[in-house]
Amino acid sequence: MRVGETANDDAAPYGKPLDGVRVLAIEQMQALPFATQLLARLGADVVKVEHPVHGESGRGAEPAMLDPAGRKVGATFLRNNLNKRSVGLDLTQESGRALLLRLAPRFDVVAENSKPGTMEKLGLGYAVVAEAHPTVVYVSVSGFGNLVPSPYASWPAYASVVEAMSGIYEYRRPPGGPPVTLPVGALGDISSALFATVGILAALRHRDRTGEGQYVDVAMLDAVMAMTDIVTNFWSLGLRPEPDGALKEPDVIVHGFRASDGWFVLQVAREHQFTRLASVVGRPEWADDPRFANRAGWIEHLDTVIRPGIEAWAADHTKREAAQVLSEAGVPAGPCSTAADLVGDPHVAARHMLVELPRTDDVADPVLIPGNPVKLSKTMEGPETRVPWVGEHTEEVLTGELGLSPAELADLRAAGVVT
Repeated sequence: MRVGETANDDAAPYGKPLDGVRVLAIEQMQALPFATQLLARLGADVVKVEHPVHGESGRGAEPAMLDPAGRKVGATFLRNNLNKRSVGLDLTQESGRALLLRLAPRFDVVAENSKPGTMEKLGLGYAVVAEAHPTVVYVSVSGFGNLVPSPYASWPAYASVVEAMSGIYEYRRPPGGPPVTLPVGALGDISSALFATVGILAALRHRDRTGEGQYVDVAMLDAVMAMTDIVTNFWSLGLRPEPDGALKEPDVIVHGFRASDGWFVLQVAREHQFTRLASVVGRPEWADDPRFANRAGWIEHLDTVIRPGIEAWAADHTKREAAQVLSEAGVPAGPCSTAADLVGDPHVAARHMLVELPRTDDVADPVLIPGNPVKLSKTMEGPETRVPWVGEHTEEVLTGELGLSPAELADLRAAGVVT
């Protein structure tokens, strides 16, 4: 699906569920921008506040493309800012902060993802904004939260930091080796964004019911702990490291196996699945083999018996064929896709899970951005609008929302307060 296109047009008469909801976001990188992009895809009007010259820090990420003015637009920004308007506003200047406080009552949600204490130092914390806008839903996403004191409150946090602190890196670290960082992309950012979205929607529902706003506080470490729940849960149930540092894991086959053109993963967690696996790979005798009388035997003999048997069978299949045969037999399996595999996947195309953003720097191939995973039968997908350039909508927003005159805008630009 390309920017500007739509899907399931028959749902157009219903509008979008968040039509009328307005979000003012002082945001950067991904932990909040992913959330506000999701809200925008569901109909919210999102106005992004960023530095009037260089924009937010996500624009400086690599790899990047160039915008029409020759400025770098980084991958992190490109992934998280469809369907938004950008206001270039310098919040370090008193007049910039005054403009934001004037804008705030025009919006249902004011959201930020600065390090704890930053907004208070600027005079834009919850108490100040709520005084100007008593029913505001004020949202903070930070490494370690705002509402409860944390020993890490002053620490800067990226996804890798909170992922490490969640325990998942140590849980998966090979004995004697270093941890593998960012194993699934920005889990710390995306999980925080999803929980922020849930909090925003819950707070809006609460406001609709009671007329009261509130503070939504999401700590990235909390979000990743929720996503990596096996770390503490399994530990509490006795699955703890061996003396050599190796982790004792559940007796489940959840491993990768080689096919003719790559790898596939299968998961066998129940006895009936093991029997089906044995039958599919031409080893029906495994079902009655005393070595496999319990699940511990599966793992004990995985590399000496089970893996050779599975891979001998899979050598005559592609990874996708192997996964399909196993899946049809009731054994959960899937191919390990490359990026090219995923881009060409028919499921991805059917579900509109890639959005093509045309480049503005004479490169033919578009930027690919994940689509909206939330599918609603009475909500049309799209049309997506491209990411905004720095301060592209400053005049539109400040004129439309605050009625600023051309002369006032000119004075603010001359002072470097706005783009």
